[in-house]
Amino acid sequence: MLKDYLNKQKESKDILLMTHIVIGYPSLDASYEIVKAMVEAGVDLMELQIPFSEPIADGPVILKANQESLARGVSVQQCIDFGGRVAREFKIPFLFMTYYNILFKYGVSRFAQTTALKGLRGAIVPDLPPEEGADYLQAMAEHQLAPIFIYAPTTDTVRMQMIAQHARGFIYCVARKGVTGQQTDFSRDLESYLDRCRRATDLPLALGFGVEDKSDIDFLTGKVDIAVIGTQTIRIMDAHGVAAVGEFIRGLR
Repeated sequence: MLKDYLNKQKESKDILLMTHIVIGYPSLDASYEIVKAMVEAGVDLMELQIPFSEPIADGPVILKANQESLARGVSVQQCIDFGGRVAREFKIPFLFMTYYNILFKYGVSRFAQTTALKGLRGAIVPDLPPEEGADYLQAMAEHQLAPIFIYAPTTDTVRMQMIAQHARGFIYCVARKGVTGQQTDFSRDLESYLDRCRRATDLPLALGFGVEDKSDIDFLTGKVDIAVIGTQTIRIMDAHGVAAVGEFIRGLR
């Protein structure tokens, strides 16, 4: 189970690192090299985004990566096959991240079955709340996959507890309102929010949206279990190439 893996990793690490890529950006071959560099740099788990035309939770950097991947003709099936390849070759958990329209068109049950057969461990679907996801939750449970749900600073305590009843693996805490890639104020307000998250669930907590450097990781250590780095790795890759990604990840420790 994903939760057990994360708890085991935490026995030897103060904080875990989860990274994010958009499959097919800047190409499928480059995506593989980025995954390889990240794994070799010591990331603990990774989300693989299946590109979508309207990624509503994502800021301009990840939006552009989605658009360029789609423009190159990357298909859902290619992304699923890519996930299967890296799950076979690298010994960390991988999750698919995408939007519900992808699951709806592919078939929710088929998506869950294929995700499990390919060796991935779960999925993050930001625009699917648990009260609208009965079919998804059933399919994920049947295939022992973790449906990762999201807390936001605007989520009240009652709703946090409800979400926790349906979530498996970990809870993804977004650091602020808005989309990925914007500046986040790592301050006492964030600490107060994370305290509320911690009281609402016994699942590990991941925090993303605005994690950019080692000082952010240091701030989050002891407050969450997993730091999520997404947009910044794409910026590094765009500016300095794939080879710079591993060095950046190693520097976060």
